[in-house]
Amino acid sequence: MDIFDKYTPFRLLLISLIIGLFIIYPNIACFSWDLNHIPKFEHASYIIFFVFRFIYFTLLIWLSIRYNLEKIGTSVFSKRLIHNIVLTGIAYLIYVGISVMLSSRADCFTGILLFQFFVTCIICVFLGHASYLYSEQRSKELEIEQLKIENLQSRYTALSNQINPHFLFNSLNGLTSLIRKKNEENALEYVNKMSDVFRYILQSDKKGLVTLGEELDFLKAFFYMMEIRFANKLVFNIHVTSENRNLKLPVLSLLPLIDNVVVHNTIDSEHKMEVMICLNPQMELSVSNPLFPKFSPPDTNGIGLKNLENRFLLLMNKQIRVKNDGIRFTVYLPLKKD
Repeated sequence: MDIFDKYTPFRLLLISLIIGLFIIYPNIACFSWDLNHIPKFEHASYIIFFVFRFIYFTLLIWLSIRYNLEKIGTSVFSKRLIHNIVLTGIAYLIYVGISVMLSSRADCFTGILLFQFFVTCIICVFLGHASYLYSEQRSKELEIEQLKIENLQSRYTALSNQINPHFLFNSLNGLTSLIRKKNEENALEYVNKMSDVFRYILQSDKKGLVTLGEELDFLKAFFYMMEIRFANKLVFNIHVTSENRNLKLPVLSLLPLIDNVVVHNTIDSEHKMEVMICLNPQMELSVSNPLFPKFSPPDTNGIGLKNLENRFLLLMNKQIRVKNDGIRFTVYLPLKKD
């Protein structure tokens, strides 16, 4: 019934012409026979009446379908049927009046004519009712789809909001360390970079997918914070070519991974940390680091990686991969082309 979902008057007229031909088919079948059995001087009036009959049924069907689509807004079949019976009855009386004036051979009260009006009524009722039910179904489907989108957006927003307090806690620990060392210059720069990081985080709730280039540019400020905290004991090696920077992934995908490196590993002069960020042959972004587990369990609620998994499922319908061989910890993030 998609043809009635976004109908146009011309499309309805074409449908009405086809149905009209079907309705007067008995008259078409008898046309030649009738023409041969009436006087020649009545041929012209008979042809005019035949054309009138076709045009009348076509217009009746066109008006009836429009009336059903635009005026009868009910799912109750009996009410729609009553409306159409009244409409068809009025149309029949008008037809009788015009027919009497046009032709003395008008078949106004024959069984065939009554059957034709009956069939016209039933066809228009069923077309109107089916179109109404289809439109209602489509409306409900769109409403359900909208609710799903709103639900996914709410879940995504909730997941994004979890990042802020988690990252803030870890960042403030680094700032506290600098303050204790009374390194005012580095502490001030640390605060400036932290503000850049949080500006990006606060703007992330308006974004879904971002380019890999945006994520890597954002990490520059975060890298500075890590370098200040760990001097030369934490190094980042990024190998991503310029043509691959347009690949997309969920916003704030790299931050929790880099943050987890710091949270879960010992980083000191004996345990220098080198984080590798590159693309593998499967066009996944690989974020890898050696494992230097802390002696005591880290003070974390463990939401970072799970949060990331959920956001990839919501926004890309893809799963991240995690590999831990006891020597290195690697997370593979699927990327999306434009």
